[in-house]
Amino acid sequence: MITKYIKEKRSWLCLLAGIQVMILFVAFVDASIPFLPLLYIVLLNVLVCTAFVFIRFQKETRFYRAVKAWDQVYDLEAFDEADSPFERIVQEAVTSQTERYRRESAVSFRLLEQEKDDLLSWIHEVKTPLTAMKLMIERLPDETLRSQIMYEWLRIHHLLDQQLHQKRIPFMRNDLFIEDTGLEPILNQEIRALKSWCIPKGIGFDVSLEAETVLTDGKWLGFMLRQLLTNAVKYSEASDIVIMSRETDGHVVLIIEDQGRGIDPKDLPRIFDKGFTSTLGRQEGAATGMGLYLTKQVAEPLLIGIRAESAPGKGTTFTLTFPRENDFVRLAGQ
Repeated sequence: MITKYIKEKRSWLCLLAGIQVMILFVAFVDASIPFLPLLYIVLLNVLVCTAFVFIRFQKETRFYRAVKAWDQVYDLEAFDEADSPFERIVQEAVTSQTERYRRESAVSFRLLEQEKDDLLSWIHEVKTPLTAMKLMIERLPDETLRSQIMYEWLRIHHLLDQQLHQKRIPFMRNDLFIEDTGLEPILNQEIRALKSWCIPKGIGFDVSLEAETVLTDGKWLGFMLRQLLTNAVKYSEASDIVIMSRETDGHVVLIIEDQGRGIDPKDLPRIFDKGFTSTLGRQEGAATGMGLYLTKQVAEPLLIGIRAESAPGKGTTFTLTFPRENDFVRLAGQ
């Protein structure tokens, strides 16, 4: 700050130094003027000016130090009261701009909240006719047609489900209920929901659960498994999807392994990025790039570690590592 202050006052300091040099120069060239007394006076002037600059530095930079330390939030109480007219100009401009931004942010937040509520309401409204459509589809006599329509119905259902949870994720910490949750009921429910996709493709499930319960929120875990199992079924043909669990170092580990087309190694670091779609089969255009991204977003508040291993043509393995009870206790204490 001292360097900036000197640069700011550079012209005044140069003027004061120039006056002292001019006095000494006049005394030097004019023999009638005693040089040593003037030199003594100039030295006193330099000392007085130095002390003055130091005192004014503390006073004049107090307000600007507060501005520099401001964390750019809407709380202006961190600002000290302006002392000089120029400081008041700065303070009034910042206050006016902050108040405008605050009003605009409040309006934008209300509009976003309204949009979220409208979308959630619309999704719930759409689910009613979708449920009725499912009942109608199940009564179709043509099994091939029924299977094809049910496949498309399930795609629509999953897209709506993604949108619903995507809007809820920013507020999911208010909706968490962590408890010992059985893996088998959740897995069975998600597998049954995918039955209309699995049967035509000849896909089965091999489930082996050594560890049967995990510490998590069952509803959000179901959403995560839905995304992973949907991907496994989508990119597999005539093979089994292996699901197994075990306990390692006090953590329950759940493994979902398919024999599908796999993921290119250069894509693996990006599969959890929003909107990223694999370079394999890119021309299909069916992927949204949201499923794994949302899975990762849900995993973080649940303290679930998620890791993917894959190779083209050899399938993909997702490993979920669940937290211990102490992990949640430690997080709550922070």
